[in-house]
Amino acid sequence: MVESEFLLKIGDYFFLIFHTALVLFNLFAWLHKPLLKWHFFTIVITFASWGILGIWYGLGYCPLTDWHFEILRKLGESDLPNSYINYLFQRIFSFSLPSDMVDALTLGFSLVALGISIYLNFFKKKSKT
Repeated sequence: MVESEFLLKIGDYFFLIFHTALVLFNLFAWLHKPLLKWHFFTIVITFASWGILGIWYGLGYCPLTDWHFEILRKLGESDLPNSYINYLFQRIFSFSLPSDMVDALTLGFSLVALGISIYLNFFKKKSKT
């Protein structure tokens, strides 16, 4: 089956919007109390992907990045970075940062968000309002 460029572009925009929204959700959804449990779920799934799937595919592996980059390659993109965050910087802001820096910042901010989520979901005393 031959994939049309139109469908590939739809896939590109779908992943651009969905994956970016998930990244932002993982970083900031803990700020909105009704989303705390969903935030904990999505950030744990993200870390599971990075660590567990990472055993087979390389640490930090994300299937969303893999699928999106597959579509981009079919659209003729080449020299894609090894990180979705670096790709976003290139696509949205037209510049790239050193891969090691992006990886460290991604992990650092994600660990902070995970730590906050664990604290708010399991250790913070519930208010009696």
